[in-house]
Amino acid sequence: MSRIEELQHEAIELLQNLISTPSLSSQEDETAAIIKKWLEKHGVSCEQQRNNVYATNKYEHPSKPYLLLNSHHDTVLPNSGYTRDPYKAAIKNGKLYGLGSNDAGGALVCLLATFVYFYEQKDMAYNLVIAATAEEETSGGYGLNSLLKTLPNINTAIVGEPTQMHLA
Repeated sequence: MSRIEELQHEAIELLQNLISTPSLSSQEDETAAIIKKWLEKHGVSCEQQRNNVYATNKYEHPSKPYLLLNSHHDTVLPNSGYTRDPYKAAIKNGKLYGLGSNDAGGALVCLLATFVYFYEQKDMAYNLVIAATAEEETSGGYGLNSLLKTLPNINTAIVGEPTQMHLA
């Protein structure tokens, strides 16, 4: 199994774990701990500010531009229209179901796996920053906006957020 296939498998497992852990906006402490532990398991030195988990690639160099990989791990309350248990991550016909799987767990675990893949790569043309952020669903005061004061100056960002399926 290739490294990419391993990370894909581990990212799916991480997403299933995140789905099964309630993470309402401003109550994401458990999912933040899961994400931090997952990154540390992969040898990533990461930090946590409130419920935001973040890290920079191992061979960061301040003269290089910074590329932010960002998505959120908070959710809204499940609505009454759910036909499945929202906290049970189920794979049916190749699709993973559960609260937060699309908004924005799928994007988040893909970005986390990408960051881990490149974390120890030397001589990249840029620095990577991963930020698994909180309070996006309610535009809370302790999400990405509060974290930007702590992060290095970001030149470009890739944000995993499926809202209306438009690129931002």
